[in-house]
Amino acid sequence: MMVLREKSYHLQPDILVKLALSLSRAQMPIPSSTILRLMLEKGMLPPMNVLQLLFLHMVKTEVGACIASNLLIQICDNYVQFCSGKSPCANLLKPDTVIFNLVLDACVRFGSSLKGQQIIELMSQTEVVADGHSIIIIAQIHEINGQRDELKKFKDHVAPLPVAFVSHYRQFYECLLSLHFKFDDIDAAAELLLDMNRSRGSHPMDDPGKDFQKPRFVPIGSQNLRNGLKIQIMPELIHKDSALKEEGKSDLVLFRDKKLLPSNRALSKLIYGYKRHGKMDELSKFLLGLKKELYSSGESSVICDVIDACISLGWVETAHDILDDMESSGDSLDSSAYMALLTAYYKRNKSREANVLLKQVRKAGLVINLANNIVLSKNLPSNVGRSPLSIKEASSIYQPSLSKCLVEEVSDAEKAVSHIIYELNSSIYFFSKAKMMGDALNIYRRMQEMKVQPTEHTFMYLVCGYSSLEMYRDITILWGDMKRIMETGSLTLSSDLYEFLLLNFLRGGYFERVMEAIGYMNKCNMYVDKWMYKSEYLKIHKNLYRSLKASKARTEAQGKRLEHVKAFKKWAGIN
Repeated sequence: MMVLREKSYHLQPDILVKLALSLSRAQMPIPSSTILRLMLEKGMLPPMNVLQLLFLHMVKTEVGACIASNLLIQICDNYVQFCSGKSPCANLLKPDTVIFNLVLDACVRFGSSLKGQQIIELMSQTEVVADGHSIIIIAQIHEINGQRDELKKFKDHVAPLPVAFVSHYRQFYECLLSLHFKFDDIDAAAELLLDMNRSRGSHPMDDPGKDFQKPRFVPIGSQNLRNGLKIQIMPELIHKDSALKEEGKSDLVLFRDKKLLPSNRALSKLIYGYKRHGKMDELSKFLLGLKKELYSSGESSVICDVIDACISLGWVETAHDILDDMESSGDSLDSSAYMALLTAYYKRNKSREANVLLKQVRKAGLVINLANNIVLSKNLPSNVGRSPLSIKEASSIYQPSLSKCLVEEVSDAEKAVSHIIYELNSSIYFFSKAKMMGDALNIYRRMQEMKVQPTEHTFMYLVCGYSSLEMYRDITILWGDMKRIMETGSLTLSSDLYEFLLLNFLRGGYFERVMEAIGYMNKCNMYVDKWMYKSEYLKIHKNLYRSLKASKARTEAQGKRLEHVKAFKKWAGIN
């Protein structure tokens, strides 16, 4: 490394590239990245295909992914500075979509969603076009970060795509639906479930679709910002030979028969959401719409499943309301739904309600063997309300029954993060991106007044906003709040936020805070990319206190600051 740094002219770029690639393949990302960083400093740029291989192997481990993301940020910063005329470097390297996708995917796999958000913005700044793989990964990052408004901007570009793309974008709808539920926006969730397959019929594969061949722009933050960022996307561009594996959870949205279908878990969230809001009539409208969209054959198995699930939780009145709504709409149900509800009434000794239901049965022209029904009521199986088709469908897609999902949803709802936190964080993000920090701080103070616990995302958005305005002192004040909450055990920070705090403390010259943050990272056994902080220091504070000795410090504060600067230089290996 010393030879490379001091006598780089003795080493050929080809040799260095091979060495870096060998180290990367051997899962030694730190020395591999050191070689690559020194090459970049000397203007030795590897070919793009080699750089892709370096990143491909580097992102396989958590430490490697951390280094790869920081390396990508360094490359992008150099490119942006050159484009803005601030860098004299003529030998320019611009990363491509493949490298961005590899790093973004690693951010999702290793839980670095805040770093992922930063990478997305760099994609916009470097004018790299996001393809179909990028959009799926971006959707996952937005879901983790609770950024529903950001993800909604992509829907108008994804929804009209031909049927051939439906399978690929299942994960996109999964993420957007998850965010609707996190925000407790049940109406939006229902609308999305009904809308997932509607807009594709008019776009067959042979549609010339000139607009499909051009990048479209999606704003980051408010679209009304004069200097706001916009990311270029091409949703129809999907490389089949991509190194990325199309995985992702299938909790809420399933793909079957060229259609996107709601899972039983999604239906359970919808049922319980409407029940909590006292809007069961809206649930009935949704069920009718779902049947019309997906089950045009007239099969009512989904509605029977919902009635059966409500009964299994003891919500017999709710089940009866749904049945009444179906009758009012002219939608006939088979006798199994009536039989399940009638049995539930008998079990609960609700003879008056049972008699009312019997009148409805006769009016509907259905025949139920009442004697057998009463005899069987004590030992009736839990799936009595389902039609044979419904049972077959539930088992064929390997998902738990709707009744089981609904029980779990009721139990999990008590432990779920409040939608208020997502809403407040979204407001803070909006104002921070707009550099309206007074308004962002007001939201933060309102959270404190409401006794709503700030999350890591709350602080990240505030720190990003202050950083964009170079208000480093305000970041140190926020750091004090973070430490107080961490001491109570109510807040845990990721390495993403620690890294960003460290960089801002360095830029502001708050070296005591720098060493504090390093101490917290070491305590949590987090990898600390010394190269990045060393480079930042040399860029901003290269000559700071170079000749000043502690004995010559004018004030006690200056003496302490000198001690912290020396401690940092020793830690970073700066002579």
